[in-house]
Amino acid sequence: MKILVGISRVPDTATKIFIGADGKTIDEKGVKFIINPYDEFALEEGLRLREKFGGTVVTITVGPDASKEVIRSGLAMGADRAVLIKRELPFDSYFVAKNIANYANQFQPDIILFGRQSVDYDSLMVPAMVSELLNLPLVTIVSKLSIDGNRVVAERDVVGGKEVVETTLPCVISAQKGLNEPRYPKLPDILKAKSKPIEEIEPEETTPTIEILSMEIPLRSRKNKIVGDSEEEIAEIVKLLHEEAKIL
Repeated sequence: MKILVGISRVPDTATKIFIGADGKTIDEKGVKFIINPYDEFALEEGLRLREKFGGTVVTITVGPDASKEVIRSGLAMGADRAVLIKRELPFDSYFVAKNIANYANQFQPDIILFGRQSVDYDSLMVPAMVSELLNLPLVTIVSKLSIDGNRVVAERDVVGGKEVVETTLPCVISAQKGLNEPRYPKLPDILKAKSKPIEEIEPEETTPTIEILSMEIPLRSRKNKIVGDSEEEIAEIVKLLHEEAKIL
């Protein structure tokens, strides 16, 4: 089985983020970068499929040269090969999807796995774009996956419950938390990963479809309003949440 897994480089969720001087990017000074957590579920599932069916797991990343650190984390987990489509920021989701689809057209994978979304931009766009560009079936937010021959059965999370869908290989899957428990790389594998080659590919440039105009840190100020629990006061809470906090 030929398995392609998309992984991306994102700031550690515990890192304190500051906006860069341009007002459009984050200041990377002192920021720890990791494999996107949802992509770890995708990679783990790819490794388990290889263990069950045999084959090759290839990771693919679109990003700057600094992405090699997280790419090697994927190699340490057990990926056979790694591809870096090298491009400095900024770029949009379509650029990422188009270049991954270009590689997939050459590699011809049986299955393409992504995390459900990246934890930096949270767009959930790349898996759907890749499936559209390749004209492949797509199942998103998958928390359980089984493959029998050419038949794929996936359980996905939906609002208020679960949905079970069936499709066939080749297909695109986006992984949800709960699909598996990603393995921790062992020290010998981490050391071996440092010397494994990373294939670098020049990207196909695309016309930007989205432009970031500005970034800002969310305000965390509090109104510090205290009310009671009578019916009138509960109604006042609802009114404040709707008219002032604007979250209802």
